[in-house]
Amino acid sequence: IAAIFSFATCGGFKGKTEILVSCNGTKNETVTATFGYPFRLNQASFQSPSSVCGVDWKRHVLIGDYSSSAQFYVTFAVFVFLYCIATLLLYVGYTNLYRDSRKLPMTDFVVTVVATFLWLVSTSAWAKALTDIKVATGPRIVQELLPCKQSPTACHFGSVTSMGSLNVSVIFGFLNMILWGGNAWFVYKETSLHSPSNTSGSHGQGGAAPPPGI
Repeated sequence: IAAIFSFATCGGFKGKTEILVSCNGTKNETVTATFGYPFRLNQASFQSPSSVCGVDWKRHVLIGDYSSSAQFYVTFAVFVFLYCIATLLLYVGYTNLYRDSRKLPMTDFVVTVVATFLWLVSTSAWAKALTDIKVATGPRIVQELLPCKQSPTACHFGSVTSMGSLNVSVIFGFLNMILWGGNAWFVYKETSLHSPSNTSGSHGQGGAAPPPGI
């Protein structure tokens, strides 16, 4: 379930940022750039109802391409979700096969450890990208747009869509890392790596009698 929330909150996001533009004392006109997953901001052009201040705003875009981090995070979350379904079917339908096999528990343990590490990597990369996205779609865009640097055009930042759902996706990413890291211990107990310790312990309890005087 946590994996579902991870890719759904990130992959389903749509937002927009608005700036207010005026020139020669005219009233402010709203210019809007719409963006969303996979966050190729450099392809999100501005739209305006008319040629505000004589500028073709469609030729101007936001700055940055964060698709690699976003797609890595979402794709990995989807694969984890599919893996969870497959292992659930294995546990429920073929419990005896899983317990009698030495390879399946070991494979499951290796996948769990790798998944824990990849949750850390993908979530950290996505968290950094999200921070940059907030900067690129915030008040800073007024300083970056070429028309806003030229007189007599005056630009003021208007608003940007709340990115609360994207913050939630980062939280769920780290939550998944914790859950998979904790689950690694329980999977480890099912492997042959954990069995020898139990065997040696049982031999110790049934071994030679303690020396006299104890």
